[in-house]
Amino acid sequence: MIPVERRKTVAVNIDGVVIGGTAPVVVQSMTNTDTADVNGTVTQIRQLADAGSELVRVTVNNDNAARAVPEIVSQLRESGYPTPIVGDFHYNGHLLLKKFPET
Repeated sequence: MIPVERRKTVAVNIDGVVIGGTAPVVVQSMTNTDTADVNGTVTQIRQLADAGSELVRVTVNNDNAARAVPEIVSQLRESGYPTPIVGDFHYNGHLLLKKFPET
């Protein structure tokens, strides 16, 4: 195995999962569902978490996706999945966050 020197970074806590700093490497993934499809996205996040993903990103690229995020998180928590969900905002993230601050 080739030794790799880690760059110095600041540790960030994302809902109980620490990335960066001296924390161990975290397995993260991203859904490929339409985030507005709550059931499909929840199902895929559960599958990713069951496969070992410690953090899951979802695209938040429009109003419908932004509206869906709180329901996705709610359904995951109600079914016992504490996996942190990170919104992957595109170029309009600042606008969506202003319209949907609960996201």
